[in-house]
Amino acid sequence: MTVPPGERPRSFPASERLRTDREFREVVRKGARAHTTHYTVYRDSLGGGKRKVGISAGKRAGGAVARNRAKRLLREFYRMHKDLFPMGTRTAIVVRKPPEGAVLSSVCAELLPALRRRWGGKGDSPCGPDNSSSAS
Repeated sequence: MTVPPGERPRSFPASERLRTDREFREVVRKGARAHTTHYTVYRDSLGGGKRKVGISAGKRAGGAVARNRAKRLLREFYRMHKDLFPMGTRTAIVVRKPPEGAVLSSVCAELLPALRRRWGGKGDSPCGPDNSSSAS
């Protein structure tokens, strides 16, 4: 089922992405960090009314299939939990080691507590059961 672009409540538009390597590296260099077993999250203050998020998975994180799956899951995590990424901030999420058989619920279980512990957060929005396959 395809949803028309104007009706997507949880999207990841280009205006919310870290678009350049320079911008991404600046966030990593200047930002505060939160570490988990598989991810490192960096955040700095952009100011203004925009939020920007970038996702990176280097070759250390595995083959192309594993890296793309990890990035796809992190984009979906961002779409579901935009309240954890406040306006006026830039956030870079780096995949250090993709979890075996990662599904959205495992990504949420790992990142939600770390982000809330480091930067606080509102609401109780855990990811529910995941219907996606665990095959990579």
